Amino acid sequence: MAGIKSYNNYSYMGQGFFQIGITISLIIAISPFLGRYIFDVFTKSKNILQSFLKPLEQAIYLLGGISPEYNMTAWQYIRALIGMNLCMAVAVYFILANQKNLPCNPTNLGPPSWDLTLHTTISFLTSTNIQHYAGENTFSYFSQIAGLGFLMFSSAATGLAAGIAVIRGFTGRPLGNFYVDITKGITYIFLPISIIGAIALIITGVPQTLSPPVVVSTLEGETQYIAVGPVATFEIIKMLGNNGAGFFTANSAHPFENPNGASNLIEILAMAAIPNALIHTYGFFARNIKLAWFLFWMIFIIFVVMLGISLVGEYEGNPLINNILGGNGGTPNLEGKEVRFGISQTILWAMLSTATMCGAMNGIHNSLLPNGGFATLFNLLLQSPWGGIGTGIIHMFMYLILAAFLAELLVGNTPTFAGKKIEYKEILLVGLVLLIHPMAILIPSAITLLNHISLIGIPNPDFHIFSQVIYEYASASSNNANTFTELNNNSLWWNLSTSLSMIIGHYVPIIAMLIVAASMTNKPILSPSFDNIKIDSLLFTGWTAGLMLVLTTLIFLPVILLGSIAEGVKLTSGG
Repeated sequence: MAGIKSYNNYSYMGQGFFQIGITISLIIAISPFLGRYIFDVFTKSKNILQSFLKPLEQAIYLLGGISPEYNMTAWQYIRALIGMNLCMAVAVYFILANQKNLPCNPTNLGPPSWDLTLHTTISFLTSTNIQHYAGENTFSYFSQIAGLGFLMFSSAATGLAAGIAVIRGFTGRPLGNFYVDITKGITYIFLPISIIGAIALIITGVPQTLSPPVVVSTLEGETQYIAVGPVATFEIIKMLGNNGAGFFTANSAHPFENPNGASNLIEILAMAAIPNALIHTYGFFARNIKLAWFLFWMIFIIFVVMLGISLVGEYEGNPLINNILGGNGGTPNLEGKEVRFGISQTILWAMLSTATMCGAMNGIHNSLLPNGGFATLFNLLLQSPWGGIGTGIIHMFMYLILAAFLAELLVGNTPTFAGKKIEYKEILLVGLVLLIHPMAILIPSAITLLNHISLIGIPNPDFHIFSQVIYEYASASSNNANTFTELNNNSLWWNLSTSLSMIIGHYVPIIAMLIVAASMTNKPILSPSFDNIKIDSLLFTGWTAGLMLVLTTLIFLPVILLGSIAEGVKLTSGG
């Protein structure tokens, strides 16, 4: 029997790894083509949709009084971005707070509390989408479409516009025009792909309706209400825009959001598509495809290592349960997994949703063993295995500038990046971006943990509670919708403190790196020296990866030790 059990486990693992391999291969194959398309959209190159969508684009410019040829300075770009975001926030807050008096509210839902309304608005505005509410029981169809759905498009396009502007700056071009960039992002990228993706999801069985909940009689003679709604259009932009918020409380584990293997594959590809493609977009802007592939494989290897750490832990299973069963491992941890897709697809989803800052969930991350909890949390702390739409490439530039600066100093050269001198101003701003993330996590986490009974709502000082609190703020600061759940997070403290972390974690890096990019644009290219560090080399790529991992580990070492590692030691010691 033991041999049969072992064979079945290995067969189960083999099938899962094969599925992972196919999915990852598709992601690798799609990314350079989408990267080229994004490059074409944001330059004067022709793209395949231009003949169809150009009139719409021109109409938007005409109605908005936008001059497409006008290039903004860094501060003009920043003011336009912040100003538009403020206007969107006010409009959506009004919709959510007044949903009872607005149309498409078949269940007559009233407004949520002011702090939950504020938190939800900020969460969707920053493309974070942490949900402190139950989707189907809190917001009307109109709120979900005109409020949250609108922000999922516009916030993703805002991040993409900022990322493209930073890429332009680092490749010696003007930053561009924010209004033009956000228009192109929505018109040529998010809308067309979302329309196609929504149709594909409807075909797989995802509902798309404005009908009220379906009323059915159960076998026991009770009445049950089955929530439906305009799910397909919500779901596709949730994945494509790396938003992550679910129409339903169960998120992508809900059969109406993710009915089968086909929908699961579509949503995974949508989640990974743009963050991966933007690395290749940078290569096209820099006219250096070799550099793009080096950076792509650097991030890919980090991702695969973290995926492997998580998979090993989940397939080995919980040591306490293994001891009870009389085994030495090999009893997989099925708790919290999506049983329709298996352990491998659930873990692949969890790792991609934290590596891309999407945050969607098709399993319970709180049920991950210490290996999986460490890997997903480390992705959030690192911030740049692919990262969010636009913001991921922004954080990658932060590490590239820092790596180039330190490498050139170590060999005694004037610090340069792509032939342009790195000076005090750039390093100061890069340092700010590097430090703002741990500040937005560790300070509120310390306050919460010191008052864990009153603020968390769970009087349990276990190591896992420590991880839950850190994870919540790491998710907020990195603009990821992931959570370890089981926190009493719909409270005044959680709503306001995580809102502050989301704002700081989102806007400070964008503003700082736009200023750095503008500064690099205006610098002359220095004459190359024979001993200058080549950024499109295996040596520099390895140096950058090492720097990313070492800095993140050093900054967050106490957090990692007191959370996942301590929990793992406790489990293996039989505690």
